[in-house]
Amino acid sequence: MPDMGTTSGVELLLPIEPPQPGRPRRVQLESALRDAVRTGRLAAGQRLPASRVLAGDLGVSRRLVVEVYTQLTAEGYLVSRPGSGTCVSDLPLPPAANAPAALRSPEPSARWDMRPGIPTLSAFPRHLWRRAWTAALGAAADSDLAYPDSAGHPQLRQVLAAYLGRVRGVDADAQRLLICAGFTQGLYLLAHTLRARGARTVALEDPGLPHRAPILHQAGLAVVPVSVDGDGILVDQLPEQGVDAVLTTPAHQFPTGAVMAPARREALLAWAGRCGAIVVEDDYDGEFRFDRRAVGCLQGRAPDRVVYLGSTSKTLAPALRLGWMVSPAELHTELLLSKFLADHGSPTLDQLALAHLVETGDYDRHIRAARTRYRTARQALEQAITRHDVPLRLAGTPAGVQTLATQLDGTHPDQLTARARAVGIAFDSITRYQLTPDADPLGVVIGYGNITPHAIDEAIALLATITNGQHGSAR
Repeated sequence: MPDMGTTSGVELLLPIEPPQPGRPRRVQLESALRDAVRTGRLAAGQRLPASRVLAGDLGVSRRLVVEVYTQLTAEGYLVSRPGSGTCVSDLPLPPAANAPAALRSPEPSARWDMRPGIPTLSAFPRHLWRRAWTAALGAAADSDLAYPDSAGHPQLRQVLAAYLGRVRGVDADAQRLLICAGFTQGLYLLAHTLRARGARTVALEDPGLPHRAPILHQAGLAVVPVSVDGDGILVDQLPEQGVDAVLTTPAHQFPTGAVMAPARREALLAWAGRCGAIVVEDDYDGEFRFDRRAVGCLQGRAPDRVVYLGSTSKTLAPALRLGWMVSPAELHTELLLSKFLADHGSPTLDQLALAHLVETGDYDRHIRAARTRYRTARQALEQAITRHDVPLRLAGTPAGVQTLATQLDGTHPDQLTARARAVGIAFDSITRYQLTPDADPLGVVIGYGNITPHAIDEAIALLATITNGQHGSAR
């Protein structure tokens, strides 16, 4: 492999001289390295110079180079390998790190779609939504057809505040609730608002969704990965200084499936109070717990310290782009301005249609039916794994539309994922969600939301032929 250890090679690949006025050197170096990887000037697997060497070549501090390497490792461009230093990733870049989410093309379709995070798209309540939308249009006042309220239509905010308090234990009122285009826009608005208030660093659960780090980085925030275990995020790994916010999924950690334990919740809120930090709670599938009633949200315990985010992406469909954010009063005005500048407000008629669904009870009935469907699908997955003797073990709490499955035979999850994709089965390797590369990763993330129990059995029977040489025959 080519070695970048020479000064001339570094200068050719990273043309960031002379310094650009008004633009931090760290940002310049990150951009140059990122572009070099994207364009292929830095090849997959290519070893980068040691931080000391690159710092000397470029005339910057070693700490700056270390920060850049850490950031690009978190984004998936680089990997740190024991004995080999820092290299360009030789795995496909996570889509969210490779291109803006809005510009990405959909993944190629697979015969058996077991990708995580996708609800049953065929079960979207089309007739209920059509009826709600028609009712909303008929009842809308002329004034509702003007430019929308940037915070969201007052009717939906009032209805959602009551619903979230009843179902998820959110301490909300309509005045602190903001309607946004799903979780992604909510995090984007919050990241820019926190940065404008002086925040510099956000802690993220590791593993976690890959598109979050780029959103935060785009806002000018550094990212600190924090490990999780069976009780949720490891609070004792959070620094006592230098972290302004932490993003967490306490009801159902993605992708491990862990539920944050009571003691861990108390420790996290205590840490936030000591450090003056904000906790960002992503309640992405809090309605879908199968073994018992879902635990209430974290925000209800500390509404002045926690920002709550939710959406219809799992309960109805991602295409609706309807989400909500409940924030401390001190943040709401600035978030409202950010929302106004972003898009002047979300579509009014869609908001009124959702309000109608919730008010009539159709939304609750749809969620109850979906919860039953996903419980059945997860059970079908577990039964199929046992029936076909596939060396996987489901992990985490039974909830949501996906599960982590650990490999019992030591197969690398990237290899298993690629081999499954080759025969038409689509699921994800745990490595796609790791901010910090694991030397020995064991785990694939399997979705069961957008596939029938019969198709689950077909897929797992075929997977058995890959993992243990069987030919899909039930025993």
